[in-house]
Amino acid sequence: MKKLFGTDGIRGVAGQSPLDPATIHAVGLALAHHLGNAPRVLIGQDTRESSDSIAATLTAGLTAGGATVESAGIITTPAVACLARAHSFAAGIVISASHNPWQDNGIKLFGPDGYKLPDSTELAIEAEIFRNLASSTGNLQPATRNLQPNEADRAEYIRFLIAAVPGLSLDGRRIVVDCANGAASAIAPQLFALLNENGGGEVILSHVTPNGRNINENCGALYPAVVAAEVVKHQASMGITFDGDADRALFADENGNVVNGDAVLLLAARDLAERGLLTNATVVATTMSNMGLEAALKRSSIKMLRAPVGDKYVLEQMLSTGAALGGEQSGHIIFSGRSTTGDGLLTALLLLDIVHRSGQSLAQLTADLKTFPQVIVNVHVREKRPLEQIPTVAAAIAAAELALADSGRVVIRYSGTEALARVMIEAESEPLMQHHATAIAHAIRTALGA
Repeated sequence: MKKLFGTDGIRGVAGQSPLDPATIHAVGLALAHHLGNAPRVLIGQDTRESSDSIAATLTAGLTAGGATVESAGIITTPAVACLARAHSFAAGIVISASHNPWQDNGIKLFGPDGYKLPDSTELAIEAEIFRNLASSTGNLQPATRNLQPNEADRAEYIRFLIAAVPGLSLDGRRIVVDCANGAASAIAPQLFALLNENGGGEVILSHVTPNGRNINENCGALYPAVVAAEVVKHQASMGITFDGDADRALFADENGNVVNGDAVLLLAARDLAERGLLTNATVVATTMSNMGLEAALKRSSIKMLRAPVGDKYVLEQMLSTGAALGGEQSGHIIFSGRSTTGDGLLTALLLLDIVHRSGQSLAQLTADLKTFPQVIVNVHVREKRPLEQIPTVAAAIAAAELALADSGRVVIRYSGTEALARVMIEAESEPLMQHHATAIAHAIRTALGA
Protein backbone atom coordinates (compact mmCIF):
# COMPACT_ATOMS: atom_id res chain seq x y z
CA MET A 1 0.00 0.00 0.00
CA LYS A 2 1.33 3.41 -0.98
CA LYS A 3 2.22 5.78 1.87
CA LEU A 4 3.27 8.91 -0.03
CA PHE A 5 1.46 8.79 -3.35
CA GLY A 6 -2.29 9.31 -3.56
CA THR A 7 -4.50 9.26 -6.64
CA ASP A 8 -2.80 12.42 -7.92
CA GLY A 9 0.80 12.30 -6.80
CA ILE A 10 2.22 13.34 -3.43
CA ARG A 11 0.18 15.97 -1.62
CA GLY A 12 0.13 17.67 1.77
CA VAL A 13 0.64 20.89 3.68
CA ALA A 14 3.65 22.75 2.30
CA GLY A 15 6.63 22.55 4.65
CA GLN A 16 5.26 19.57 6.55
CA SER A 17 5.81 15.89 5.86
CA PRO A 18 5.68 14.65 3.13
CA LEU A 19 6.47 18.09 1.68
CA ASP A 20 9.30 18.93 4.06
CA PRO A 21 12.67 19.73 2.40
CA ALA A 22 14.30 16.40 3.28
CA THR A 23 11.51 14.36 1.73
CA ILE A 24 11.28 16.57 -1.37
CA HIS A 25 15.04 16.22 -1.90
CA ALA A 26 14.72 12.46 -1.45
CA VAL A 27 11.95 12.40 -4.06
CA GLY A 28 14.27 14.12 -6.53
CA LEU A 29 17.10 11.67 -5.86
CA ALA A 30 14.80 8.65 -6.15
CA LEU A 31 13.21 9.87 -9.35
CA ALA A 32 16.56 10.67 -10.98
CA HIS A 33 17.82 7.17 -10.12
CA HIS A 34 14.62 5.53 -11.36
CA LEU A 35 14.78 7.38 -14.69
CA GLY A 36 18.21 6.02 -15.57
CA ASN A 37 21.41 7.59 -16.86
CA ALA A 38 21.48 11.43 -16.98
CA PRO A 39 17.72 11.90 -17.54
CA ARG A 40 16.15 15.15 -18.75
CA VAL A 41 13.25 16.33 -16.58
CA LEU A 42 10.71 19.12 -17.12
CA ILE A 43 9.21 20.93 -14.10
CA GLY A 44 6.17 23.21 -14.08
CA GLN A 45 4.25 24.72 -11.19
CA ASP A 46 1.09 26.53 -10.16
CA THR A 47 0.80 29.88 -8.41
CA ARG A 48 1.04 28.87 -4.72
CA GLU A 49 3.61 30.78 -2.69
CA SER A 50 5.32 27.50 -1.74
CA SER A 51 5.75 26.29 -5.32
CA ASP A 52 9.06 28.08 -5.93
CA SER A 53 10.80 26.59 -2.89
CA ILE A 54 9.48 23.09 -3.57
CA ALA A 55 10.61 23.32 -7.20
CA ALA A 56 14.08 24.49 -6.10
CA THR A 57 14.48 21.68 -3.55
CA LEU A 58 13.22 19.05 -5.97
CA THR A 59 15.59 20.37 -8.64
CA ALA A 60 18.48 20.10 -6.18
CA GLY A 61 17.61 16.45 -5.52
CA LEU A 62 17.23 15.67 -9.22
CA THR A 63 20.53 17.28 -10.18
CA ALA A 64 22.29 15.56 -7.27
CA GLY A 65 21.03 12.33 -8.80
CA GLY A 66 22.47 13.22 -12.21
CA ALA A 67 19.38 14.66 -13.92
CA THR A 68 19.21 17.74 -16.12
CA VAL A 69 16.22 19.90 -15.26
CA GLU A 70 14.31 22.45 -17.35
CA SER A 71 11.68 24.77 -15.88
CA ALA A 72 8.47 25.67 -17.67
CA GLY A 73 7.60 28.13 -14.89
CA ILE A 74 3.93 28.70 -14.05
CA ILE A 75 2.02 26.44 -16.38
CA THR A 76 -0.87 23.99 -16.31
CA THR A 77 -0.54 20.32 -15.42
CA PRO A 78 -1.65 19.05 -18.87
CA ALA A 79 0.84 21.41 -20.53
CA VAL A 80 3.69 19.65 -18.72
CA ALA A 81 2.34 16.25 -19.80
CA CYS A 82 2.06 17.47 -23.39
CA LEU A 83 5.55 19.01 -23.48
CA ALA A 84 7.20 16.03 -21.76
CA ARG A 85 5.87 13.77 -24.49
CA ALA A 86 6.61 16.15 -27.37
CA HIS A 87 10.24 16.67 -26.38
CA SER A 88 11.12 13.20 -25.07
CA PHE A 89 11.76 14.25 -21.49
CA ALA A 90 12.34 11.30 -19.19
CA ALA A 91 9.67 12.75 -16.91
CA GLY A 92 7.42 15.74 -16.41
CA ILE A 93 6.80 17.06 -12.89
CA VAL A 94 4.14 19.51 -11.73
CA ILE A 95 4.30 21.29 -8.39
CA SER A 96 0.62 21.71 -7.57
CA ALA A 97 -2.14 20.64 -5.20
CA SER A 98 -4.78 21.18 -7.89
CA HIS A 99 -8.07 22.13 -6.20
CA ASN A 100 -6.71 22.18 -2.62
CA PRO A 101 -6.30 25.44 -0.65
CA TRP A 102 -3.14 27.52 -0.98
CA GLN A 103 -1.51 26.08 2.14
CA ASP A 104 -1.28 22.68 0.45
CA ASN A 105 0.96 21.67 -2.40
CA GLY A 106 1.97 18.54 -4.22
CA ILE A 107 4.22 16.74 -6.68
CA LYS A 108 2.64 15.13 -9.75
CA LEU A 109 4.69 12.87 -11.99
CA PHE A 110 4.31 12.05 -15.68
CA GLY A 111 6.30 9.57 -17.71
CA PRO A 112 7.98 10.26 -21.07
CA ASP A 113 4.75 9.21 -22.80
CA GLY A 114 2.82 11.99 -21.07
CA TYR A 115 0.81 9.60 -18.90
CA LYS A 116 0.65 9.57 -15.11
CA LEU A 117 2.80 6.84 -13.60
CA PRO A 118 1.15 3.50 -12.82
CA ASP A 119 0.73 2.50 -9.19
CA SER A 120 3.49 -0.12 -9.43
CA THR A 121 6.01 2.50 -10.55
CA GLU A 122 4.96 4.89 -7.79
CA LEU A 123 5.44 2.11 -5.25
CA ALA A 124 8.96 1.41 -6.52
CA ILE A 125 9.88 5.11 -6.40
CA GLU A 126 8.32 5.42 -2.95
CA ALA A 127 10.46 2.56 -1.60
CA GLU A 128 13.58 4.34 -2.83
CA ILE A 129 12.46 7.63 -1.30
CA PHE A 130 12.29 5.97 2.10
CA ARG A 131 15.72 4.40 1.56
CA ASN A 132 17.12 7.84 0.71
CA LEU A 133 15.58 9.34 3.83
CA ALA A 134 16.97 6.55 6.01
CA SER A 135 20.50 7.08 4.67
CA SER A 136 20.39 10.90 4.85
CA THR A 137 22.91 12.58 7.12
CA GLY A 138 20.35 15.18 8.20
CA ASN A 139 22.57 18.03 7.01
CA LEU A 140 20.43 19.02 4.03
CA GLN A 141 20.91 22.67 3.13
CA PRO A 142 17.79 24.52 1.93
CA ALA A 143 17.75 24.92 -1.85
CA THR A 144 17.39 28.53 -2.94
CA ARG A 145 18.25 28.51 -6.65
CA ASN A 146 15.36 28.59 -9.10
CA LEU A 147 15.84 27.83 -12.76
CA GLN A 148 14.96 30.44 -15.36
CA PRO A 149 11.66 29.36 -16.98
CA ASN A 150 11.73 28.55 -20.68
CA GLU A 151 9.07 30.91 -22.05
CA ALA A 152 8.94 28.91 -25.29
CA ASP A 153 7.23 26.06 -23.43
CA ARG A 154 4.12 28.09 -22.70
CA ALA A 155 3.98 29.45 -26.24
CA GLU A 156 4.27 25.94 -27.68
CA TYR A 157 1.41 24.68 -25.54
CA ILE A 158 -0.83 27.54 -26.65
CA ARG A 159 -0.05 26.64 -30.28
CA PHE A 160 -1.03 23.04 -29.51
CA LEU A 161 -4.39 24.19 -28.14
CA ILE A 162 -5.11 26.48 -31.09
CA ALA A 163 -4.24 23.68 -33.53
CA ALA A 164 -6.71 21.34 -31.76
CA VAL A 165 -9.67 23.43 -32.99
CA PRO A 166 -8.67 25.01 -36.32
CA GLY A 167 -10.96 27.81 -37.35
CA LEU A 168 -12.84 27.92 -34.04
CA SER A 169 -15.06 30.99 -33.89
CA LEU A 170 -16.73 32.59 -30.90
CA ASP A 171 -19.56 33.56 -33.27
CA GLY A 172 -19.91 36.93 -31.62
CA ARG A 173 -20.56 35.25 -28.28
CA ARG A 174 -19.67 36.78 -24.96
CA ILE A 175 -18.03 34.24 -22.63
CA VAL A 176 -16.80 34.53 -19.05
CA VAL A 177 -13.59 32.70 -18.08
CA ASP A 178 -12.66 32.11 -14.41
CA CYS A 179 -8.98 31.14 -14.02
CA ALA A 180 -9.14 30.40 -10.26
CA ASN A 181 -6.07 32.61 -9.68
CA GLY A 182 -4.14 29.50 -10.68
CA ALA A 183 -2.03 28.19 -13.52
CA ALA A 184 -4.63 29.04 -16.16
CA SER A 185 -3.97 32.71 -15.37
CA ALA A 186 -0.64 32.36 -17.19
CA ILE A 187 -2.18 30.92 -20.36
CA ALA A 188 -5.89 31.69 -20.75
CA PRO A 189 -5.59 35.45 -21.40
CA GLN A 190 -3.31 34.97 -24.41
CA LEU A 191 -5.16 31.86 -25.61
CA PHE A 192 -8.60 33.46 -25.64
CA ALA A 193 -7.23 36.68 -27.13
CA LEU A 194 -5.92 34.65 -30.07
CA LEU A 195 -9.24 32.84 -30.44
CA ASN A 196 -11.14 36.09 -30.35
CA GLU A 197 -9.16 37.40 -33.32
CA ASN A 198 -11.08 34.89 -35.44
CA GLY A 199 -14.47 35.11 -33.76
CA GLY A 200 -15.32 38.73 -33.07
CA GLY A 201 -16.77 37.83 -29.69
CA GLU A 202 -16.02 39.09 -26.21
CA VAL A 203 -14.04 37.33 -23.48
CA ILE A 204 -14.42 38.48 -19.87
CA LEU A 205 -11.60 37.15 -17.70
CA SER A 206 -11.89 36.83 -13.93
CA HIS A 207 -9.63 35.65 -11.10
CA VAL A 208 -6.46 36.13 -13.13
CA THR A 209 -4.41 37.95 -10.46
CA PRO A 210 -2.72 35.27 -8.33
CA ASN A 211 -0.89 36.44 -5.22
CA GLY A 212 0.31 33.07 -3.93
CA ARG A 213 -2.54 32.67 -1.48
CA ASN A 214 -5.76 33.25 -3.44
CA ILE A 215 -5.65 30.16 -5.67
CA ASN A 216 -9.08 28.42 -5.61
CA GLU A 217 -10.30 30.95 -3.04
CA ASN A 218 -14.03 31.38 -3.65
CA CYS A 219 -13.45 30.98 -7.36
CA GLY A 220 -12.68 28.40 -10.03
CA ALA A 221 -14.06 24.92 -10.52
CA LEU A 222 -14.61 24.43 -6.78
CA TYR A 223 -17.15 27.25 -6.92
CA PRO A 224 -18.84 26.97 -10.33
CA ALA A 225 -21.79 29.04 -9.11
CA VAL A 226 -19.43 32.05 -9.19
CA VAL A 227 -18.91 31.95 -12.94
CA ALA A 228 -22.58 31.04 -13.41
CA ALA A 229 -23.56 34.26 -11.62
CA GLU A 230 -21.13 36.22 -13.79
CA VAL A 231 -22.75 34.78 -16.92
CA VAL A 232 -26.12 36.13 -15.79
CA LYS A 233 -24.63 39.46 -14.75
CA HIS A 234 -22.92 40.02 -18.10
CA GLN A 235 -25.68 38.37 -20.18
CA ALA A 236 -23.03 36.05 -21.56
CA SER A 237 -23.49 32.93 -23.70
CA MET A 238 -21.31 30.68 -21.59
CA GLY A 239 -19.06 30.52 -18.56
CA ILE A 240 -15.86 28.48 -18.21
CA THR A 241 -14.11 27.83 -14.91
CA PHE A 242 -10.87 25.98 -14.16
CA ASP A 243 -9.27 24.52 -11.05
CA GLY A 244 -5.87 25.54 -9.72
CA ASP A 245 -3.74 23.58 -12.18
CA ALA A 246 -6.34 23.65 -14.99
CA ASP A 247 -6.53 19.91 -15.55
CA ARG A 248 -10.29 20.20 -15.32
CA ALA A 249 -13.02 22.61 -16.33
CA LEU A 250 -16.68 23.18 -15.51
CA PHE A 251 -19.12 25.38 -17.38
CA ALA A 252 -22.25 27.50 -17.07
CA ASP A 253 -24.93 27.84 -19.73
CA GLU A 254 -26.56 31.09 -20.85
CA ASN A 255 -29.21 30.77 -18.14
CA GLY A 256 -26.66 30.59 -15.33
CA ASN A 257 -26.98 26.84 -14.79
CA VAL A 258 -23.82 24.92 -13.89
CA VAL A 259 -22.79 22.35 -16.51
CA ASN A 260 -20.61 19.66 -14.95
CA GLY A 261 -18.37 16.94 -16.33
CA ASP A 262 -21.26 14.51 -16.82
CA ALA A 263 -22.96 16.93 -19.21
CA VAL A 264 -19.68 17.53 -21.06
CA LEU A 265 -19.23 13.77 -21.47
CA LEU A 266 -22.73 13.51 -22.92
CA LEU A 267 -22.22 16.29 -25.46
CA ALA A 268 -18.74 15.09 -26.45
CA ALA A 269 -19.89 11.46 -26.76
CA ARG A 270 -22.81 12.37 -29.01
CA ASP A 271 -20.63 14.62 -31.14
CA LEU A 272 -17.94 11.94 -31.57
CA ALA A 273 -20.57 9.29 -32.30
CA GLU A 274 -22.19 11.42 -35.01
CA ARG A 275 -18.79 11.78 -36.68
CA GLY A 276 -17.96 8.08 -36.36
CA LEU A 277 -15.16 8.74 -33.88
CA LEU A 278 -16.54 7.15 -30.70
CA THR A 279 -14.71 3.83 -30.63
CA ASN A 280 -16.94 0.90 -29.69
CA ALA A 281 -19.69 3.43 -28.85
CA THR A 282 -18.24 3.48 -25.32
CA VAL A 283 -17.56 6.18 -22.73
CA VAL A 284 -15.63 5.70 -19.49
CA ALA A 285 -16.97 7.60 -16.47
CA THR A 286 -16.48 6.95 -12.73
CA THR A 287 -18.47 5.69 -9.80
CA MET A 288 -19.41 9.31 -9.06
CA SER A 289 -21.12 10.00 -12.40
CA ASN A 290 -24.88 10.38 -12.18
CA MET A 291 -27.27 7.64 -13.25
CA GLY A 292 -28.92 10.27 -15.45
CA LEU A 293 -25.79 10.37 -17.63
CA GLU A 294 -25.91 6.61 -18.08
CA ALA A 295 -29.58 6.82 -19.10
CA ALA A 296 -28.98 9.67 -21.56
CA LEU A 297 -26.06 7.87 -23.18
CA LYS A 298 -28.13 4.70 -23.46
CA ARG A 299 -30.81 6.64 -25.37
CA SER A 300 -28.07 7.49 -27.88
CA SER A 301 -26.97 3.83 -28.03
CA ILE A 302 -23.76 4.61 -26.15
CA LYS A 303 -22.42 2.32 -23.42
CA MET A 304 -21.00 3.77 -20.21
CA LEU A 305 -18.32 2.02 -18.17
CA ARG A 306 -17.42 3.06 -14.62
CA ALA A 307 -13.86 3.33 -13.32
CA PRO A 308 -12.66 4.17 -9.80
CA VAL A 309 -12.44 7.89 -9.04
CA GLY A 310 -9.28 9.51 -10.40
CA ASP A 311 -8.51 10.49 -13.97
CA LYS A 312 -5.55 8.07 -14.04
CA TYR A 313 -7.98 5.21 -13.45
CA VAL A 314 -10.35 6.53 -16.10
CA LEU A 315 -7.44 6.59 -18.51
CA GLU A 316 -6.36 3.06 -17.61
CA GLN A 317 -9.84 1.77 -18.48
CA MET A 318 -9.90 3.86 -21.66
CA LEU A 319 -6.63 2.32 -22.79
CA SER A 320 -7.74 -1.22 -21.93
CA THR A 321 -11.07 -0.88 -23.76
CA GLY A 322 -10.01 1.37 -26.61
CA ALA A 323 -12.52 4.06 -25.57
CA ALA A 324 -12.03 7.46 -27.21
CA LEU A 325 -13.60 9.47 -24.40
CA GLY A 326 -13.63 9.37 -20.62
CA GLY A 327 -13.88 11.64 -17.65
CA GLU A 328 -15.21 12.62 -14.27
CA GLN A 329 -18.18 14.58 -13.03
CA SER A 330 -15.68 17.01 -11.47
CA GLY A 331 -14.53 18.12 -14.92
CA HIS A 332 -11.52 15.95 -15.78
CA ILE A 333 -12.23 15.01 -19.40
CA ILE A 334 -9.82 12.93 -21.50
CA PHE A 335 -10.01 12.80 -25.27
CA SER A 336 -7.95 9.84 -26.44
CA GLY A 337 -5.49 10.80 -29.15
CA ARG A 338 -5.62 14.45 -28.17
CA SER A 339 -4.42 14.36 -24.55
CA THR A 340 -2.88 11.96 -22.07
CA THR A 341 -4.54 13.48 -19.03
CA GLY A 342 -7.43 15.75 -18.12
CA ASP A 343 -6.98 19.15 -19.77
CA GLY A 344 -9.36 21.95 -18.80
CA LEU A 345 -8.29 24.39 -21.52
CA LEU A 346 -8.50 21.75 -24.25
CA THR A 347 -11.91 20.65 -22.97
CA ALA A 348 -13.12 24.26 -23.05
CA LEU A 349 -12.05 24.73 -26.66
CA LEU A 350 -13.55 21.43 -27.79
CA LEU A 351 -16.84 22.26 -26.06
CA LEU A 352 -16.89 25.69 -27.69
CA ASP A 353 -16.31 23.95 -31.01
CA ILE A 354 -19.25 21.57 -30.41
CA VAL A 355 -21.51 24.53 -29.62
CA HIS A 356 -20.22 26.40 -32.69
CA ARG A 357 -20.83 23.50 -35.08
CA SER A 358 -24.22 22.61 -33.62
CA GLY A 359 -25.73 26.06 -34.01
CA GLN A 360 -27.39 25.57 -30.62
CA SER A 361 -26.78 27.02 -27.19
CA LEU A 362 -25.22 25.09 -24.33
CA ALA A 363 -28.58 24.96 -22.54
CA GLN A 364 -30.26 23.51 -25.63
CA LEU A 365 -27.58 20.86 -26.03
CA THR A 366 -27.89 19.67 -22.43
CA ALA A 367 -31.68 19.97 -22.11
CA ASP A 368 -32.41 16.23 -22.10
CA LEU A 369 -29.91 15.32 -19.35
CA LYS A 370 -32.16 14.56 -16.39
CA THR A 371 -30.08 13.83 -13.31
CA PHE A 372 -31.05 11.84 -10.26
CA PRO A 373 -30.89 13.80 -6.98
CA GLN A 374 -27.35 13.36 -5.67
CA VAL A 375 -25.61 14.48 -2.48
CA ILE A 376 -21.95 14.29 -1.51
CA VAL A 377 -21.02 14.71 2.16
CA ASN A 378 -17.34 15.14 3.05
CA VAL A 379 -16.31 13.91 6.48
CA HIS A 380 -12.90 14.90 7.90
CA VAL A 381 -11.17 11.82 9.30
CA ARG A 382 -8.11 11.31 11.48
CA GLU A 383 -7.22 8.00 9.79
CA LYS A 384 -8.34 5.93 6.81
CA ARG A 385 -9.35 2.58 8.25
CA PRO A 386 -11.22 0.15 5.99
CA LEU A 387 -14.85 1.17 6.41
CA GLU A 388 -16.14 -2.37 6.10
CA GLN A 389 -14.22 -3.21 9.29
CA ILE A 390 -16.14 -0.64 11.35
CA PRO A 391 -19.45 -2.29 12.35
CA THR A 392 -21.50 0.89 12.77
CA VAL A 393 -20.37 2.28 9.41
CA ALA A 394 -20.85 -1.04 7.61
CA ALA A 395 -24.36 -1.32 9.05
CA ALA A 396 -25.30 2.20 7.92
CA ILE A 397 -24.03 1.50 4.40
CA ALA A 398 -25.86 -1.83 4.23
CA ALA A 399 -29.11 -0.16 5.34
CA ALA A 400 -28.80 2.45 2.59
CA GLU A 401 -28.04 -0.13 -0.09
CA LEU A 402 -31.05 -2.23 0.96
CA ALA A 403 -33.42 0.75 1.04
CA LEU A 404 -32.34 2.13 -2.33
CA ALA A 405 -31.96 -1.19 -4.16
CA ASP A 406 -32.50 -0.45 -7.89
CA SER A 407 -33.62 3.15 -7.35
CA GLY A 408 -30.29 4.63 -6.35
CA ARG A 409 -26.58 4.19 -5.65
CA VAL A 410 -24.33 4.34 -2.60
CA VAL A 411 -20.64 5.18 -3.10
CA ILE A 412 -18.44 5.63 -0.03
CA ARG A 413 -14.73 6.21 -0.49
CA TYR A 414 -11.74 7.97 0.97
CA SER A 415 -10.30 10.94 -0.90
CA GLY A 416 -6.98 10.12 -2.53
CA THR A 417 -5.65 13.62 -1.88
CA GLU A 418 -7.17 14.79 1.43
CA ALA A 419 -8.04 13.40 4.88
CA LEU A 420 -11.67 12.99 3.92
CA ALA A 421 -14.27 10.28 3.58
CA ARG A 422 -16.71 11.06 0.79
CA VAL A 423 -20.29 9.86 1.15
CA MET A 424 -22.19 9.95 -2.15
CA ILE A 425 -25.85 8.93 -2.31
CA GLU A 426 -27.97 9.08 -5.44
CA ALA A 427 -31.68 8.23 -5.44
CA GLU A 428 -35.03 8.90 -7.03
CA SER A 429 -36.30 9.86 -3.56
CA GLU A 430 -34.53 12.98 -2.29
CA PRO A 431 -35.69 12.56 1.36
CA LEU A 432 -34.40 8.98 1.37
CA MET A 433 -31.13 10.15 -0.15
CA GLN A 434 -30.62 12.83 2.50
CA HIS A 435 -31.55 10.46 5.33
CA HIS A 436 -29.02 7.80 4.42
CA ALA A 437 -26.25 10.28 3.56
CA THR A 438 -26.66 11.86 6.99
CA ALA A 439 -26.73 8.48 8.74
CA ILE A 440 -23.58 7.17 7.04
CA ALA A 441 -21.70 10.45 7.53
CA HIS A 442 -22.65 10.44 11.23
CA ALA A 443 -21.39 6.86 11.64
CA ILE A 444 -18.06 7.72 9.99
CA ARG A 445 -17.69 10.93 11.99
CA THR A 446 -18.38 9.12 15.26
CA ALA A 447 -15.83 6.39 14.52
CA LEU A 448 -13.09 8.33 12.71
CA GLY A 449 -13.84 12.05 12.96
CA ALA A 450 -10.85 14.36 13.11
